[in-house]
Amino acid sequence: MQHHDSSVPSVPDSLVVALEALARRAGSAILEVKRVGIQAEAKSDGSPVTDADLAANEVILEGLSTLLPGIPLITEEGDEGFRVLASPDDDFLLIDPLDGTREFLSGDPDYTVNIAYVRGRRPVVGIVHMPETGLSWVGDSRSAPHVAWQVDQTDDWQMIQTRGAGDALAVLASRSHQDPATEAFLKTVPVSELVRRGSSLKFCLIAAGQGDLYPRFGPTMEWDTAAGDGVLTAAGGAMLDLNGQAFLYGKIQEECRNCGFMAMGDPRLAATIF
Repeated sequence: MQHHDSSVPSVPDSLVVALEALARRAGSAILEVKRVGIQAEAKSDGSPVTDADLAANEVILEGLSTLLPGIPLITEEGDEGFRVLASPDDDFLLIDPLDGTREFLSGDPDYTVNIAYVRGRRPVVGIVHMPETGLSWVGDSRSAPHVAWQVDQTDDWQMIQTRGAGDALAVLASRSHQDPATEAFLKTVPVSELVRRGSSLKFCLIAAGQGDLYPRFGPTMEWDTAAGDGVLTAAGGAMLDLNGQAFLYGKIQEECRNCGFMAMGDPRLAATIF
């Protein structure tokens, strides 16, 4: 990890600390379900949902009702969707209580708890927690300077930041969602290393300076990306749509479906990609 300027406040504020602790509690609920035995069923769109998703969702909703009462909340496991949002410009929360359900069901550790606070259509706080390792990644860009941290099980908050891109790029790609457009794009950029990981971990590895680029052409939902986006951008990275424009949230007309994106550690990469 790289060291920030000593003038940057290294201590997160009470809301950020509370949100990370909430994601950690949701992670504990997931691990408890895993210990007892996982029950899974298919949702209407064919994607899997487990009792671990629902247990984590319950923990998060209860916590947020105390921490941020009155802020509209959109969760993957909710029925309301964007109907709770009067305007995309309002502050709102995006929650994925278990991102990477396929990984979770297969015994893979690459699943996460995602909590994001969206303001002005961008995630200004992002929390990604990985229950299997006890690590969290946190970003706060509500005010300058923007700061991101990696947090371990001992509650040690270490600041992280993205790295400058070299001539060849370490590229992160989805483990369970591979599509022809992404594979074709990878042939057009100088790739030094291709790492396939599940869930929002791809954003976090780039945020911590352990990768350079995460291209995504296939479909995602806003709750899949907002928390990781919030961590990455607070750490100095950039999240752009496939036209090279700012990646926005609160897409009410699209029912929270995302377009493709490029998540990069070094914002200067945009000039070579677009």
